[in-house]
Amino acid sequence: MHRLTGLGVVFFLVLHVIDTSWAVFYPALYEKAIKIYQSPLFTIGEFLLVFAVVYHAFNGLRIAIMDNKPELWKYQERAAYIVMGATVLVLVPVFIGMIRHVLAHYAEPVQNLPLTEVLVEQLPFLAGMVVAAIAAVILSAVYGAVVKPEPVTGSAKTNQGSALERFWWSFMRVSGLLIVPLVLGHLAAMHVVQGVFDITAAGAVTVGTNLVNESGTATEFVANRWNFLVAGVAVWRLYDIALLALVTVHGFNGLRYVLTDYTQDSPLLRRAMGYLCVIGALTLLIVGGAALLGTIEPTAIEAAKQALRAH
Repeated sequence: MHRLTGLGVVFFLVLHVIDTSWAVFYPALYEKAIKIYQSPLFTIGEFLLVFAVVYHAFNGLRIAIMDNKPELWKYQERAAYIVMGATVLVLVPVFIGMIRHVLAHYAEPVQNLPLTEVLVEQLPFLAGMVVAAIAAVILSAVYGAVVKPEPVTGSAKTNQGSALERFWWSFMRVSGLLIVPLVLGHLAAMHVVQGVFDITAAGAVTVGTNLVNESGTATEFVANRWNFLVAGVAVWRLYDIALLALVTVHGFNGLRYVLTDYTQDSPLLRRAMGYLCVIGALTLLIVGGAALLGTIEPTAIEAAKQALRAH
């Protein structure tokens, strides 16, 4: 369950970071992406995503506690029930809030994008993942052809590379602790207080700010959050930078653990899985970081308005 929910979160992370970057670089594409998020398929997916995030967060805390306190291992089964109970306790009010947004949206006549169009729009993401996987395999093959592994003695086997892996072991637990309040706060703001349908609500105050989304575009919604200042500090921009950095590195390192576990018998594929995770993490950090450090100009909001009118 921990691995499955983690995989689901990483998959959505890729879509979410790249889509949100379009608010800066391609406003018209971002408006369409939000329309896709407002489709019935992604509405169902949103509930599954929130379950995955909440369960993964609580179960990650269980893993961190048990790993640091081996004497508690005998309580693993009880701890697993506590995790499920905590997940349910959090999800009940969260899902009620989310359902209210869904019911309010469908209480009015709406024109959803056809399912086929929603699915076709995901093909570029799938193609990008396939290209990244092929590139990772090629890099691994080149490395294997150029660098010949040296025989490893029994004592070296125990110590070689362990310092780096100990660092990542610690990083996963520390970053997980830091991520929990960040990601739960993000879920509360973006899925409960204001849902995905409210992002394009004209005249609504953008969550966490005192700024009004006058145009009713998703692009202006993002601009309001990132441009909102508290004592001269863009608090939500800094919040999202911290969230991007921690979740991306944590998520792709977790993905590395999963993929390399299932490719132990093939040095070529095992290396490739590591390279794939590095490619994915760097891509998201560069694209997402460039967007967060960029500026959403008034011309971008105007382009977003024109895109909405065109549809």
